[in-house]
Amino acid sequence: MVHDFDRKIDRRTTNALAIEGYQAYLFGADAPSEVREDLVSMWVADMQFAAPPSAIEAMAARLEHPIFGYTMNFDDALFNAFGAWCARRYDWVIRREEMELSLGVIPALFDLIDCACAPDEKVLTLTPAYGYFRRAADHHGREFVTSKLLRDGVDVRVDFADFEAKARDPKVRLFFLCHPHNPTGRIWGEDELRRMGEICLANDVLIVSDEIHCDLLRSGLRHVPIAKLFPGAKGIVTCMAASKTFNLAGMMMATIIIPDPDLRAIWRKRHYPLVSPMGLAAATGAYRGGGEWLDQLRLYLDENFSLLSRVLAERLPRARFRIPGATYLAWVDLSAYFPAEINLTRLFLDEAGVILEGGEMFIENGEGMVRLNLACPRAELKVALDRICTAVASKYTGSPEEPTDEPLAPLRLDRSVLDMA
Repeated sequence: MVHDFDRKIDRRTTNALAIEGYQAYLFGADAPSEVREDLVSMWVADMQFAAPPSAIEAMAARLEHPIFGYTMNFDDALFNAFGAWCARRYDWVIRREEMELSLGVIPALFDLIDCACAPDEKVLTLTPAYGYFRRAADHHGREFVTSKLLRDGVDVRVDFADFEAKARDPKVRLFFLCHPHNPTGRIWGEDELRRMGEICLANDVLIVSDEIHCDLLRSGLRHVPIAKLFPGAKGIVTCMAASKTFNLAGMMMATIIIPDPDLRAIWRKRHYPLVSPMGLAAATGAYRGGGEWLDQLRLYLDENFSLLSRVLAERLPRARFRIPGATYLAWVDLSAYFPAEINLTRLFLDEAGVILEGGEMFIENGEGMVRLNLACPRAELKVALDRICTAVASKYTGSPEEPTDEPLAPLRLDRSVLDMA
């Protein structure tokens, strides 16, 4: 089957956060009062594509039973589908007793802090970072500690001296790892993962690895769960979900792998165990039959990233961008065009009619950056990029014809790890 990712689907009147919820989320009390009809949404991390047929068919089959009462994951259908997916895609074997469910990765982050951190203990992460890492810590009154990623243009790497110094703090009890990394799209190498893992495990710091973007890699690349590198280790929790992979975020379903039986026992006492019957069906169907859809999606996203790279080279040559190894999110450095203090989220909404997220949305260390969601039909992407480039040209008063430095080399795909699943 050939899947049509060029199809434009109108999401208005569906209560879609991407279309109708941007004002309060991005701007809070400073939200613009006017609601514009011409906006292009490139912000929240869901996709403008129809979910895979296997998920829709599984939901349709569940709809044939007319009762939608309280539901829990009593049988092995989801585990069998998800476990087989992990074995094929990551060469990683999980055990049934280690798999818990949550109404999404975000609720799991909140609950894991409550399970693993005492009130006077701390949570560590790398920045820039997904904003809900800090929100989860703040919600529970835990101190939030950051280690800034070192930036070389749009490339980032861990400052291991700083990271280790902070992990050694006896009050640091939990490390939120984002793997692959959001917002940069960085795939952490095995050496980096091993070093982060060794530092945390040696200092009794629980690793909560948010691997929600793990299936959304460029074609030819393959994900390595950090837990796979530390077989038998109890101090690593892995969070995965069908939500990003198959555009099922509204189904509220995530799989949380907790190998430590003591932590699992605490989780089960404190965690809300019910799930949506439709979410359970959708995730099972997606993992069981969504592989071909995902492989075609990855090729489509590859082309969207190539389009962005070409447009920036031609129209915004002072921008710095490299196609990321993972996610459908582009992390673009526009610092050559704007002062660090400018709110790029508001600028592009007002001047371009494009809803995106500036680097200020990612806790810290994102000055001059924007995050663009490229999981949309290509025609819509072309409109958005034209608007963005036109807005920059209208606001920038320098000489954009002159690049600031040498062009970045394209991402090299290691065909030796070609995912044949």
